[in-house]
Amino acid sequence: MQLEHATLTIDDRGVATLQIDNGTSLNILNTPTVVELTRALRALARDERVRALVVRGSGDKAFIGGADIYELAKLNPETAVDFITRLGGLCEAIRDFPVPTIARLAGWCMGGGLEFAAACDIRVGTTASHFAMPEVRIGIPSVIHANLLPRLIGEGNTRWFLLTGAAIDADKAMRWGFLNEVVEPDAIDAAIAHTVSEILECGPRGVRAQKALLRAWEDPNIERGLKESIAMFGASYETSEPQDYMQHFFDRKKKK
Repeated sequence: MQLEHATLTIDDRGVATLQIDNGTSLNILNTPTVVELTRALRALARDERVRALVVRGSGDKAFIGGADIYELAKLNPETAVDFITRLGGLCEAIRDFPVPTIARLAGWCMGGGLEFAAACDIRVGTTASHFAMPEVRIGIPSVIHANLLPRLIGEGNTRWFLLTGAAIDADKAMRWGFLNEVVEPDAIDAAIAHTVSEILECGPRGVRAQKALLRAWEDPNIERGLKESIAMFGASYETSEPQDYMQHFFDRKKKK
């Protein structure tokens, strides 16, 4: 599969690695990247050879630093719905993936990138990792797969996380239950390889069946929440608040 914004490999064991490689330092999710990743995941899901999938960013500066703020700043209520629907489709593509998915969370993981990670089965970070849902700081709510967070980190932690927009470190992410494992930065690939080896020791049909059951056991309110999230995101652009707060971000960036 030839990709412009990512790199996909499958080894002879059936372990696939999908790396975001779109030329941005934080692996930012712009529309072309979102569309291509979604197509790649949907196509890869039909490949019976695949037994596990590792998703990662290029380098160790970030897994995904969130959605493209320059694109967000140009949205209106209609285009905002289109944008967030596409991003939600990417998160659904990884949530629907038929075999175990492992997120390699080196560096920063923010916003839409954290939602994408939340939709994965297993999350491995490092002592240098940081996590944030900073949407409210730029005048928009956290939506779509942020609604997975109460199941992962608890209702109280989710409220603090989404209402402050503040960042947390890997230790807190581990204590909250977002991360399955935290290792030193130079040990992350070995840790992921170990997890993959454990999966490969299991029966492939059994693992696929278990993954399907885990998906079936999820709360049906998640689906309702996704639909309501998309409408709320569009409505947030009915005033100038998103553009005003994003302009503050751009102005601070110019001063640095």
